[in-house]
Amino acid sequence: MSEIKKKPVMKTLIYGAVSLSSYIYLFMNESLVTETYTKGAYYAAFPILTAFWFSFVHGAFGSNLLTTLGFEAKKAKKK
Repeated sequence: MSEIKKKPVMKTLIYGAVSLSSYIYLFMNESLVTETYTKGAYYAAFPILTAFWFSFVHGAFGSNLLTTLGFEAKKAKKK
């Protein structure tokens, strides 16, 4: 019997909105970001944390979008 899987439409919309708003915030405040991220010392962690943030949010959005659209990875055959 085939199972009907619920599509993560709401998760897709939420992660899409968070991703879009993160990009908008970053680019609207690029002078502040550039000034802060180039100070050195412990501020050097900010670009790394920002990259992790965008990687997580964008990856979660992409994964949920592909699932919502019906694209799934093939299951490996068991021997």
